[in-house]
Amino acid sequence: MPIDQNASLSVSKRDVVFKGKIWDVVSETFNYNDAQLVRGFVAHPGAVAVIALNDDQEVLLIKQYRHPVREYLWEIPAGLLDMPGESRLEAAKRELLEETGYIATQWQELIEFHTTPGGNDETITVFVAQDLRLQGHDLELEGEEVDLELRWVPLAEALGSVLKSEMRSPSAGYAILALAHQLGVSANV
Repeated sequence: MPIDQNASLSVSKRDVVFKGKIWDVVSETFNYNDAQLVRGFVAHPGAVAVIALNDDQEVLLIKQYRHPVREYLWEIPAGLLDMPGESRLEAAKRELLEETGYIATQWQELIEFHTTPGGNDETITVFVAQDLRLQGHDLELEGEEVDLELRWVPLAEALGSVLKSEMRSPSAGYAILALAHQLGVSANV
């Protein structure tokens, strides 16, 4: 079975090329096979995502505008690991509440993945949230989160949308594929 392996290469130089609000672009020099290589990439704090599953095997999706791709994407709640001292699970709970108004009493880590390892060090951990209750919140959402659309979708239907490339958010895709596999759900296509 193929398993990714950690590597501890010595970095001799690191420069911040661009300092951003959420992430930076860095340039690192490192020794690889007796050669000095320089690579630029996005240094990201990491993120969590939540696939909320109700008793009817429906998942809670959100539709959100994503400017870099100029599309409204169907996604799952997600957010940055940007609060000092906050665990990944605490961040997932926070994001589910902020983006949907739901809280859950059952949590399970589902899957973890690198978003774009050739140019970004972001890792996303996906959690499954169950035993859900709509609590609501009085947070003032900003930017693209102001007009989020929520929809409960049967897991089999969401899986079909992922497999037909109708949903292309990597967090939603990974989560839906992993959860469908775990539950033995087939695509509804």
